[in-house]
Amino acid sequence: MDKRKGMGITIFLLCIGGFFLYAYLLMLSEWSPIVLQLSVLMIAGGILGVVAWIGYVMATTKPSSASVTSDD
Repeated sequence: MDKRKGMGITIFLLCIGGFFLYAYLLMLSEWSPIVLQLSVLMIAGGILGVVAWIGYVMATTKPSSASVTSDD
């Protein structure tokens, strides 16, 4: 088995294990409220981070000379 295939199998198995750990923490443990809060926080932070990055790129990118503007 080559290195790339082994790495793929390792990533696959870690993701499956991570899912079951997350499901246990969310459904069966006493930590479920904090796990849910952290999950929502990470999702909101990720979405807002992407939107902030788009805004930063829009604000700092110089317009190219090939851009066509229309005053219709």
